[in-house]
Amino acid sequence: MEHENSTVVREFVLLGLSHTRKVQPVLFFFLLLFYVTVLPSNILLILTVQRDSKLGSAMHFFLVNLAFLDICYCSVTLPKMLADLFSNPQTIAYNACMAQLLFLHFLGAAEMFLLLAMAYDRYVAICKPLRYTVLVNRTVCHVLVGASWGGGFLHGIIVFALTIKLPFCGLNILDNFFCDVRQLAKLACANTYTVELLMFLNNGIVIVTCFVLLLISYTVLLLKLQTHSTKAKKKITSTCVSHIVVVFVTFGPAIYIYVLPFQAVSVEKVVALFHTVIFPLTNPIIYTLCNKEIKSSMWKLVCKYLLQCRLFKKYSEVNK
Repeated sequence: MEHENSTVVREFVLLGLSHTRKVQPVLFFFLLLFYVTVLPSNILLILTVQRDSKLGSAMHFFLVNLAFLDICYCSVTLPKMLADLFSNPQTIAYNACMAQLLFLHFLGAAEMFLLLAMAYDRYVAICKPLRYTVLVNRTVCHVLVGASWGGGFLHGIIVFALTIKLPFCGLNILDNFFCDVRQLAKLACANTYTVELLMFLNNGIVIVTCFVLLLISYTVLLLKLQTHSTKAKKKITSTCVSHIVVVFVTFGPAIYIYVLPFQAVSVEKVVALFHTVIFPLTNPIIYTLCNKEIKSSMWKLVCKYLLQCRLFKKYSEVNK
């Protein structure tokens, strides 16, 4: 084959979010500000649920796992992107590129499957409340979370296995801020039609199937509102709305990027930024805003920490 005599690609050049050098410090400031503001919020959410015995329901358990998944997911691309904003050229080694692709699809798919588990939890809680403790016990919760991680890992491995076989022997410029299937397939020096088709089907099946099942689930829940009291309707609606918002902000960009054919998309980098950085960190916060128990417990934890810091400071001053 022709590519056997060509130079094997050992690293890729990332063009980043902007080609204008003057814009990059501004991007760095706002992205870093967002990261150091919202990331601690997700960590605080995890600590709050872990330390408050009252927050021991299945939904809180799922929410902690969602927050952890989102922290890991956005950390796959954002730290590298922030470092690259001051690098010229912005490069990433071949092995690091493949690893980034693997973890992006692994964690992204795991989050989608976890959203299905959360939808199942809400369905049982609203439609079968008398059997809730049996159908959604601690063992079932661990199985659902384990299945989410396992399904995500399987999806990531499939994407990784298809990509690792692509030959790269010259072109190495990725018009993006991270490594992903669409860009890498364009650089391969071979006919990638079959690989692109398999990737398209793999991504499409996971994304579209999860999205449709979630829409059906929450539609059924909203229809069930007719049989509940006014107070219950308000609580259920608040819960369902927060879940539906997360579903759309998670699946909307994913459908735009991965379900469309492998062709150039004018705003792909902007959509990818929201999909890999912005939305993942805000998802748990959307759930939290509609949960009075978590907000109250979180505030108590913060006040307790601030009080301990103040007492420690006074103690240190007295013993000087």
